[in-house]
Amino acid sequence: MWSSFFRKKSIDKIISDQLEIESIEGNSMDRNLGVRDLTFMGVAAIIGASIFSAIGQASANGGPAVSMLFVFTAMACMFTAFCYARFAATVPISGSAYTYAYTSLGEIVAWILGWNLLLEYAISNVAVAISWSKYFVDLLEGLGVHVPEFMTMDYLSAKRAFTETSSALASGEKFEALSVNLREGFTAYQSAPTIFGWHFVANIPALLITVAITYLVYIGIKESKNTNNILVILKLLVIMIVVGVGAFYVQVENWTPFAPNGISGVLKSVAAVCFAYIGFDSISTTAEECKNPQRDIPKAMMYALIICTVLYVLVTLVLTGIVPSENLAGIEDPLAFMFMQVGLPGVAGIVAASAVIALTSALLVYQLGQPRIWMTMSRDGLLPKAFSRIHPKYRTPSFSTIMTGVLVGVPALFANLEEVINLSSIGTLFAFVLVCGGVLVLDLDPENQKKSKFKIPYVNSSYYVGLSLILALGMISYSGVNLGEWLEGLYSGETKADHFIMFGFFIIWSVMAFFSVTKKLSLIPVLGLLVNLYLMTQMGSTNWERFMYWCLAGVVIYFGYSYRKSKLNV
Repeated sequence: MWSSFFRKKSIDKIISDQLEIESIEGNSMDRNLGVRDLTFMGVAAIIGASIFSAIGQASANGGPAVSMLFVFTAMACMFTAFCYARFAATVPISGSAYTYAYTSLGEIVAWILGWNLLLEYAISNVAVAISWSKYFVDLLEGLGVHVPEFMTMDYLSAKRAFTETSSALASGEKFEALSVNLREGFTAYQSAPTIFGWHFVANIPALLITVAITYLVYIGIKESKNTNNILVILKLLVIMIVVGVGAFYVQVENWTPFAPNGISGVLKSVAAVCFAYIGFDSISTTAEECKNPQRDIPKAMMYALIICTVLYVLVTLVLTGIVPSENLAGIEDPLAFMFMQVGLPGVAGIVAASAVIALTSALLVYQLGQPRIWMTMSRDGLLPKAFSRIHPKYRTPSFSTIMTGVLVGVPALFANLEEVINLSSIGTLFAFVLVCGGVLVLDLDPENQKKSKFKIPYVNSSYYVGLSLILALGMISYSGVNLGEWLEGLYSGETKADHFIMFGFFIIWSVMAFFSVTKKLSLIPVLGLLVNLYLMTQMGSTNWERFMYWCLAGVVIYFGYSYRKSKLNV
């Protein structure tokens, strides 16, 4: 029975099943995506909420050094992109990381991964919808249209702001001296209509944009592609304006100190920076709608990552060069704020308008990805058949698209942005770790290596992984950390959970060093696995606890339904 949890679908079986599905009239999807379209989808997903919202708080935490964190995270994504490309060229199916895990790591791991992709796509889209709402409401305010505060934010933020503001006012502080966020939250909670004593505070614009995007995704990939391409071109033009105009106002002295809060301040922004790169893998979910997925998907992933990393680094340096990083704390629209600081309200208005465009394209790509993963899981029997239903006219996964709209739209009414970002980031990194691990397992069989049109450059990791572990431990000891006292922290102290997480990371690093020597593993997937796992350790024990509860819920569903209904079981 234990082995049945890890039953796998062979590459040949997956491809033959796909050919059988496409041979049935009405089951095939419309193939019209090329390299440019896929690259634009990657750019749309990556350049979203982070560059217009989260980059402000990230810069406040880490200073100009956050630009290097973007580079480091991009390297982790690049290692991962090689692994995604390897799988996409071998198994050109819409299931993305879920399908890749099914071929290499087994069914229960694939299910857990598919369950966590829900965090990456649907839950992260909640964050994008919330950010879109903020910029859209600000844009309307600039045009003289006021939307009541209780219709523009979540209940939890409003309640917290009301409590904190009430306490501040009681202690003698003036309302006008409080931050904008506190004033808006207080007003929203106080002015909201009450239903059975409960204050109705909900983010209505976030719901409406989700409905509109869901409809666009529902009616066809061609319509979605054309809309996305136009939005991405506009987005890139605005970002070039931001960098080009902003460069003239940079004060180099603002880059000193480069990391004002030290390395700990930089690492505090890991969740926000990782969130910035969420979605580059969404390209792989459109494999069944690509003209040549085995050739085009690997190219598009690399192009999108390179373009977006350059843009993130440039924008971060310009932002921190104009506004001292400590002044960016709590700023939800940092790019618009930056131009207001230098007396360019016109450019600030353009940025606010472009943010609406940019976030719309990100929403579009995320809403495309999730239904196609559900569709593939349904074909394997792990979800009900309705999820794999293809619309006879539009050639899209109709029921899955509608369910994704519901799953994004309803939480967007009430969810808190920061908590959604953190949970989504750790789920995404987990998917990246498993994809890198899956390539290592898959390539243990030389026959599998022959079936891929994309080859990861092979570098023997035999000595690199072990030597880097010894070097890392030496540097930690040299930095003044007492390893004995640190190990005692595993059993006592407030940070014992964080110590335990980091200890687990070093154990896995040691195991990978052993297998690198005995199995002569490829270095790039090993680096991808370790770097993504390290980024996960920086998420904090609270996010790990929530993540474990999420995985546990997925395991319960698997044994309650998916294990019995799986086509491999039948």
